[in-house]
Amino acid sequence: MYRNIVEFIRNHYHATPGATVPLHAPVFPGNEKKYLEECIDTTFVSSVGAFVDRFEKEMADYTGAARAVVCVSGTNALHMAMMLVGVERDDEVLTQALTFIATCNAISYLGAHPVFIDVDMDTLGLSPTALSAWLEANAELTDSGCRNRTTGRRIKACVPMHTFGHPAKIDEIAAVCARWNIELVEDAAESIGSIYKGRHTGTFSKVAAISFNGNKTITTGGGGMMLFRDEELGARAKHLTTQAKVPHRWEFVHDAIGYNYRMPNINAALGCAQLENLEKFIASKRATAAAYEEFFADSKDGIQFIKEPADARSNYWLNAVALPDREARDAFLEYTNNNGVMTRPIWELMNRLPMFANAQHDGLQNTIWLADRIVNLPSSVIL
Repeated sequence: MYRNIVEFIRNHYHATPGATVPLHAPVFPGNEKKYLEECIDTTFVSSVGAFVDRFEKEMADYTGAARAVVCVSGTNALHMAMMLVGVERDDEVLTQALTFIATCNAISYLGAHPVFIDVDMDTLGLSPTALSAWLEANAELTDSGCRNRTTGRRIKACVPMHTFGHPAKIDEIAAVCARWNIELVEDAAESIGSIYKGRHTGTFSKVAAISFNGNKTITTGGGGMMLFRDEELGARAKHLTTQAKVPHRWEFVHDAIGYNYRMPNINAALGCAQLENLEKFIASKRATAAAYEEFFADSKDGIQFIKEPADARSNYWLNAVALPDREARDAFLEYTNNNGVMTRPIWELMNRLPMFANAQHDGLQNTIWLADRIVNLPSSVIL
């Protein structure tokens, strides 16, 4: 039934007989080996080194952030970002159930509780309309901040995710958060290089998190980063993520509970080389997305390609299609994976996991519809 799709994908990626087309494989076409050798030659391979400083500076310049601070993972970046905006134990954080587990894990590290809000069909990201409606029905502004009328807990933050690199309606979300005195933290883990209304994702909030995992558009092997609009808050993050050590040539004095979230110099060296080719990578991924969009335009199987939303330039980190129903989705997954093309469903919804089964949510109508139908397609860079 899906033979023509498998043939199209295998031909697009020039797959040899017997080889499997991966979902997303990294490419290293530039100065990666050169910079890694430089790093090794200096012996600065751990958390201090020129490439760490360079990667932070170049990422801040690229995104338009006031400061960037690297971390060992995107999950660490999210954890620290929420801590920096004041999320504390027993607070609530509004987010989406349609996300990777790292979002909710980071919330849980702080002893906070996720509340799941529906997503928009066109962005796959948190819906500002659903967010506003839930707050109107369930929250109240008090002298101690925004409170959930049902649980009595403080609603401290909102963490939308730019799903598969498609920007959410982040300006509208920010406006809702401002009205309700809620801190906004962008989960931009998947959206390096994605632009919304002329601004890079991750620059609409006080602090945002990016991931450089091995399957991301650019990779440091493992790693993450925080983006800041405020230089002072960024400096605080740098201090806390390096064990809160007071600078001194030989003394070891620490002035706060710190975290060993430092990205090693050797990983940052890889990041610097990858960043040099980021726009080429995005151009390739957008070309693949255009090929998919054309191929599925007249689909006789009722398959709809997920296009970038209005006012956005998506990096198309992972291309996605919506099948007619869950049965068709499962048949598609079975056929493609059995025939040398790696595909995957969207993540299991967070409210369906045992850790978050009792979390409050708004019904998640769009979220459930998408989870039953979305499949990710191979999206590697072709150079």
